[in-house]
Amino acid sequence: MTASERLDTTAVKVATADGAVVRRATIAGSIGSFVEWYDYGIYGLLTTYLAVSLMGGAEIGDLFLTNVGFLVSFVARPFGSVICGYLGDKVGRRTLLATLLLLISGSTAAIGLIPSAEVIGIAAPILLLSLRVLQGISAGGEVAGAMSFVGEYARDRHRNFSMSFIAVGSFVALMFGSAFSAFLITVLGDDTMTSWGWRVPFLLAAPLGYIGFYIRRKMEETPHFEALRERNDVERNPLKTAFTSKRHLKAILITILLPALNGPGYYLLFAYMPTYLKTSLGEHSFSMLQSLSVTAISLIAIIICIPLMARLSDRIGRKPVLAFSALAMAIVSYPMFVLIATGDFALATIGTVVLAVSFSGHAAVVHTVLTEMFPTTVRYSAYSIGFSISTIIFGGSAPLIMTELIQITGSSIIPAFASIITAVITLVTVLFLTETKGQPLRSY
Repeated sequence: MTASERLDTTAVKVATADGAVVRRATIAGSIGSFVEWYDYGIYGLLTTYLAVSLMGGAEIGDLFLTNVGFLVSFVARPFGSVICGYLGDKVGRRTLLATLLLLISGSTAAIGLIPSAEVIGIAAPILLLSLRVLQGISAGGEVAGAMSFVGEYARDRHRNFSMSFIAVGSFVALMFGSAFSAFLITVLGDDTMTSWGWRVPFLLAAPLGYIGFYIRRKMEETPHFEALRERNDVERNPLKTAFTSKRHLKAILITILLPALNGPGYYLLFAYMPTYLKTSLGEHSFSMLQSLSVTAISLIAIIICIPLMARLSDRIGRKPVLAFSALAMAIVSYPMFVLIATGDFALATIGTVVLAVSFSGHAAVVHTVLTEMFPTTVRYSAYSIGFSISTIIFGGSAPLIMTELIQITGSSIIPAFASIITAVITLVTVLFLTETKGQPLRSY
C-alpha cells in the first residue's frame, strides 16, 4: 500500500466519524485544557498571597522567588514533552492524556496543602518549587497531546473551529479562576485570604481533575493513531525520527518561533495581569479585586472572539488570520499599555479588551497550524518539544523578567515592548508557513 493510499484510508475513517464522537473528543480535549490553565492561572492570580504565606513576605525579593516558581514549571516542560511525546506517539494519546490530568491537578491541590513558612520555614518554598516542577512536567505533554487528540478527530473543513475550543477552555479557566478568586476576596477579605483563603482555589483542582480524567477515559483512541496501529506503522523511535529528518527539524524550528506571541498573550495579558495591575503601577496600582475584574472582562472578550477567528481561518486560511493578529498586536500594544498604566479602571479595561481581541486570532489558530505541520507518526513528540522550548523562551520567563525590568527602569510600559517584539517574531515566521487550511492530516 502506498503512502497516499494509507493517507486516503485514514482520511475516510475521519470523514465518516460520527459527529457526536467528534464533539465528545472536543469536550475531552477542552476540559483538560481547562484544568491545566485553571492550575496555571490561579498561581499567577494569587502569587502575592503565595509570597506572603510560603515565602515569608510580600517584598520584592519574595515576589521574585514566587515568580521563579512560575519559571521553573516551564523549565521542566521540555522533560515532560520528551517523555510524554515519546509515549504518546508509541502507545497512543487517550490513556496518557487521562493520566496527565491526574498528575497536574494532584500537584496543584498539593500546593494548597503546603504549611506556611512560619511553620516549616524554608521547606515551604522548596515544596512549592518541587510541585511546580511536577506541574511543568505534566503540562509539557498536555498541550500538544490535547491538540493532537482533537485535531485527529476533527473534520478537515472544520478542524480549526473544533480545536479552538481547547483554547476557549484555557481562557474560561483563567476567567473562572479570576472570578472565583475575586469572590473569595470579597467574601473572606484580604486578611483571611492571606491567612488561609488562598488555599481554596488550589484544593478545588482535585475534583476538577477527576472529572476531566473520567471524561477522557471514556474516549476511544483517535482514528489517525488507531489507523497507524492497525497497519503496524507506529514509529519505533519517534524522537529519533523527528530529530533526524530535515523536514521535521524545520517544522520544530517553526514550532519554537511561531508561538512567540503566546508569551505576552497568555502570561502577561491574562495570568500575570492581576499581579501587574496590583504591584507594578506605583501610585496608579489597582486593588486585587479591581485587577481581577479588569482581567475577567478581557477574558470574556477573547472567549467570544476565538471561535469566530477559528471559523474565519477555516474559510480564508491560517496564514492571513495569524498575520493580522500579530500585526494588530504590534500596533496596539504600546498605546493600550499606556491606557492601562493610567490607573483608571475604565481606561484599563478598554486597553486589556483591545489587546485581547487583537490576540484572539493568534490564540485561535496557532495550535491548529502546529498540529497540521507534523505527521501522525511524530506529531505528539515533535510538537510538544518545540512548543515547550518556545514556552520557556517567550512565556515562562515573562513574569520574572517583567517584574525585574519594571523595578530597574521604573517604567510600567515594559510589557508593551515584549508584546511588540514577539509579535514581530511571529509575523516574520508566518512568511515561512505553508497554508494547511482544509487539508487532511498527514500520516507520515
